[in-house]
Amino acid sequence: MHGQAVVVGVGESTYYKHGGSPDTEFQLACTAIKRAAEDAGLELKQLDGLISYMDHRNSPLRVADALGFDELRWSATPWAGGGNNSSATIHLADAAICGGHADYVVVFRALAQGQFQRLGSGSGLMSGAAPEGLTWGLPFGLMTPAQECALQTNRWMHDHGVSQEALAAISLACYANAQLNPRAVRHGRPLTREQYHESRWIVEPFHLFDCCMENDGAAALIVTTPERAKDLPGKAVPILATAQGLGPDIGIYAFQQRWFPNMYYENVGRMIWDRAGVKPTDVDVLQLYENFTGPVVMALCEMGYCKPEEVDAFVADGALEGPDARLPFNTSGGNIAEAYIHGLEMVIEAVRQSRGESTCQAQNVELSLAVGGPGYAPGSAVLFGPAL
Repeated sequence: MHGQAVVVGVGESTYYKHGGSPDTEFQLACTAIKRAAEDAGLELKQLDGLISYMDHRNSPLRVADALGFDELRWSATPWAGGGNNSSATIHLADAAICGGHADYVVVFRALAQGQFQRLGSGSGLMSGAAPEGLTWGLPFGLMTPAQECALQTNRWMHDHGVSQEALAAISLACYANAQLNPRAVRHGRPLTREQYHESRWIVEPFHLFDCCMENDGAAALIVTTPERAKDLPGKAVPILATAQGLGPDIGIYAFQQRWFPNMYYENVGRMIWDRAGVKPTDVDVLQLYENFTGPVVMALCEMGYCKPEEVDAFVADGALEGPDARLPFNTSGGNIAEAYIHGLEMVIEAVRQSRGESTCQAQNVELSLAVGGPGYAPGSAVLFGPAL
């Protein structure tokens, strides 16, 4: 475990239902970065690195100019889009700091779906050239992430005898934890098991509450060295290990895989545990990106928490709910109940757990893990240690 880079600041805008933000996407991004700098005790001019998601609309050149950076020394994005970028951005920031390429690297993500196209709807795919890989499914009406993940989840549940209750447990845990988090979009709107099962099908086996929300908002983190962090007022959280990648013969989309129901996390799990020198049971609190509940339970198994045939029992009886859960999980509410900022808000929650600042604070946190979006390669994960 190296710990040669640390997170020193986190910041978020207000989170809104999609189309609800009064601010533009660019304004949301700037707000989150300003708040992260304030949290770190830094002036904006000291920031000199910017990392965001692939195809992010807010270029580092514009952001650096608008916020008054003295110098931009590093900018990058991970390869491939979607929530798999969430932990991968920290992977890149860690590399930039450890390589001496910048002093204070900002990782950020902003979404304003009222200003731009809604995510995951499939609209626009029938005009122009289809994105890489999607041509395998478009002729058959397979146009959305929900459809693709549902096919994989159905096959996996059939193969391993997994019940709908395993998916319900993920959603119920996220909603229960969001009730402790005033920032969560679904705060004050608890979910019962009956409401979950009575909600409409989106695409089987996914009910409405198996799906992440669609939101407007922004999130940001700042990464630097432990030495620089000593001069800052806040709690620095060490990055102990990062991982990004995939195994052989696996493409970006589901139909380019030799094994169809695959979330890409056997490879990522092996890397993160080997690099950190720990095992899944050593982790005190877990933030696992939920695009849909099915990929979550699949990724839990691929990361080594349990076997597929054991997952019903592993998540049963509130095992993931609350700060005293057997495995404190998605403690801010996650993409399902806090906000969907492509998972970067979940990385912030992992940092807050290490700082002891979560609204659903697990006890005696030594290892806090954030796992990027399952089902879209390459996978990613980041493991944080206790605040310095």
